Amino acid sequence: MQNPPDLRPDLARARVSETRRDGQPTIGMVSLGCPKALVDSERILTRLRAEGYGISADYAGADAVIVNTCGFLDSAKAESLEAIGEALSENGKVIVTGCLGAEPDYITGVHPRVLAVTGPHQYEQVLDAVHGAVPPSPDPFVDLLPATGVSLTPRHYSYLKISEGCNHKCKFCIIPDMRGRLASRPAKAILREAEKLVEAGVQELLVISQDTSAYGTDWKDRDSKFPFLDLARDLGELGAWVRMHYVYPYPHVRDAIPLMAEGKILPYLDIPFQHAHPDTLRRMARPAAAERTLDEIAAWRETCPDITLRSTFIVGYPGETEAEFQHLLDWMDEAQLDRVGCFQYENVDGARSNALPDHVAPEIKQDRWDRFMEKAQAISEAKLAAKVGQKIDVIVDDVDDDGIATCRTKADAPEIDGNLFIDEGARHLKPGQIVRVEVDEAGEYDLWGQLV
Repeated sequence: MQNPPDLRPDLARARVSETRRDGQPTIGMVSLGCPKALVDSERILTRLRAEGYGISADYAGADAVIVNTCGFLDSAKAESLEAIGEALSENGKVIVTGCLGAEPDYITGVHPRVLAVTGPHQYEQVLDAVHGAVPPSPDPFVDLLPATGVSLTPRHYSYLKISEGCNHKCKFCIIPDMRGRLASRPAKAILREAEKLVEAGVQELLVISQDTSAYGTDWKDRDSKFPFLDLARDLGELGAWVRMHYVYPYPHVRDAIPLMAEGKILPYLDIPFQHAHPDTLRRMARPAAAERTLDEIAAWRETCPDITLRSTFIVGYPGETEAEFQHLLDWMDEAQLDRVGCFQYENVDGARSNALPDHVAPEIKQDRWDRFMEKAQAISEAKLAAKVGQKIDVIVDDVDDDGIATCRTKADAPEIDGNLFIDEGARHLKPGQIVRVEVDEAGEYDLWGQLV
């Protein structure tokens, strides 16, 4: 659950001027956790920037630092506490927000010197805490903000959060306790934000939430039974790549697949299957319909043969037997998912799964993780090898000093999937360009190609 360095917004390039005017108060930001937390960080910084605060990329240049924490797993909590300690040591004035902020006593028990602790998406409380620590000093003639606000991602792609919270009650997860029940944003607000992003040059919109395919089902008076489909259709008219993350495989998801086949949205689904054995899924309190899931996957591929399926799984869940784990490996052989991640189960403070019997020994969890990843890697390698010789569109993410371009295909989400590298004739390319390449080499997770 730890972030790679280039996902740390405090180490990334925020899309605002770095020139500090005389007397301008300046705030730093450390953002941990998932892309949904990254969007929260962007909104906080946008509000602060609109009030005249500068954004600092380092501790020394900041009058105070906000640490947006993750609290999903114990390892993520440890990373958050470490980041808070680092900010206190380097700066001294620290405001804590985010998922771990739902446990203020846990934070202040370790770091009593923090100025304030607020929970996830409590923007007003964060602003109040900043005002108390570093009073604003706006200059309306100087402090101009781009229409898109502050972005902590590269200019050519942006996360688009469509809802908060989740109505599932998975025993291993405490996100509903931290972020509440499903609360969908109005479609007009989402589309207005998406239009502004595309107008500002964003080429790829990454749709995120806790449960994307449930979007809008919390509205009592709604015109459509499944607003997710309407939103996908409307976003597909904007001319950008639209990538769907965290899509639960409800039956109505099948109706979104034709949009992928038509090229309206990317042929890509990020689906949290978590496991395949019915008994394991029942202990997780998730729908135990692995057989029907295989039928759904087959139906999706029949409608859109190019669809890419990404998922994450948990091995070593309490009570998982060797037979259940082997069932998962067999299911993987049938499902042939394109992109797969895997976690070893660990207890999370407050999760109901902690009380389940028959916890799996650490060495068995490690062994199962190794075997699972070996299987997933072999599937990925075979699927990528089949792409050699194909001509495909890729989006350029970066061109280094040696002229090597790091790109992504439609099958690759930033930071979590693979890349396609162009190592000849790419020096003139710019981030955000979409170019056509012929794939000439494949590895376990990445591709290489040449411009055509």
